[in-house]
Amino acid sequence: MDEGHMKNPAFRTNIGPNPGFGAGQALTQTLPLLFFIALFLFVSSAGAAPSLTPRAASLLKNARTRIAGELADKGFSLGQPVFMRIFKIPGELEIWLKKDNSFHLFKKYPICCYSGYPGPKLMEGDWQSPEGFYTVSARQMNPNSSYHLAFNVGYPNSFDRARNRTGSSIMVHGECSSRGCFAMGNRQMEEIYLLAHSALSAGQDHFDLHIFPFRLTARNLFKFRSSPWIGFWKKLRPGFDYFELNHRPPTVAVVDGNYIIEAQSLTVAMAPLQTKSHREKE
Repeated sequence: MDEGHMKNPAFRTNIGPNPGFGAGQALTQTLPLLFFIALFLFVSSAGAAPSLTPRAASLLKNARTRIAGELADKGFSLGQPVFMRIFKIPGELEIWLKKDNSFHLFKKYPICCYSGYPGPKLMEGDWQSPEGFYTVSARQMNPNSSYHLAFNVGYPNSFDRARNRTGSSIMVHGECSSRGCFAMGNRQMEEIYLLAHSALSAGQDHFDLHIFPFRLTARNLFKFRSSPWIGFWKKLRPGFDYFELNHRPPTVAVVDGNYIIEAQSLTVAMAPLQTKSHREKE
């Protein structure tokens, strides 16, 4: 859902002393203005955090009560930076929270419903869920979703656009129906949304969301070796392996239409750019 932007009224004033007034009068004039400027800056800064409707705030309050004990038992607290991974098989969304300079698994949530099959999303209306490396910022959080609560995964990213992939509004949301999204069910989505909202409100600029067909182990890649997407998955694997080894999300960039992992210039997902074909080959 596109968010509207509030426009702040322009104003012009002179905050220096007026030659026609004494110092006390000038200070009396200036203080209310300085207070207004400070208030303006505070509100503008607060606007960077994800918004909440009264309904969403009530839902998150209930979710906070439900998971407070679980967070404490595992040594976590709301507001810690978050990282998420989705695996289409076996159908799980993982939430990792940052502690001691690395991320630790907090919880696995079963996906209630997602669309399509293992493999990336290619076009609008294909009812396929995407795969790849995505990021979610405060602007992508949607407390007004028709599907309870939702956030936009960020598809298409620059890698997808380089391959002329189309589609929009791919969400992780509540309820249990999907047309290219990941439906988590309402109670689970409240907890997921709470953890994401709390992290973004506490200062995390965005969180990484990695979407894979399955765990990209050698065994699984061998099992799915006949898939037309095997080349794509093998080249996504370095990003998967990096997190498995370091418990920190890799820094991912897209250069010349290809994913680049960290400073090692390790290129992944280097399927050839195709404008007329819907399948990518090694």
